[in-house]
Amino acid sequence: MEILRKFWNSPVGPKTTHFWGPITNWGIPIAAVVDTKKPSELISGKMTGVMCVYSALFMRFAWMVQPRNYQLLVCHAANETIQLYQLSRWVNAQGQCNSRQKNEEVAKTE
Repeated sequence: MEILRKFWNSPVGPKTTHFWGPITNWGIPIAAVVDTKKPSELISGKMTGVMCVYSALFMRFAWMVQPRNYQLLVCHAANETIQLYQLSRWVNAQGQCNSRQKNEEVAKTE
């Protein structure tokens, strides 16, 4: 019972934004994981890039804030990983689209 009391009253316990911020923030990487099942043509390269920058900035914030917010750091590290994967899917889809267009142009000129 003493452990629960310490956690409850700690500077990163459930009475603080250090606890609830990361909990609610987990919706972002969860949504990104769900989006990995969608076709890569639906990915927005700009938005995915913005999400990568956003997570990188908040990873730094979570490390620098006192007390350090490890929950937020892990949440944004997970999101950064997933967003980078989505960005790679978008880049690959763009490359395939460009090569398909070039093949069509070559076929028209022949």
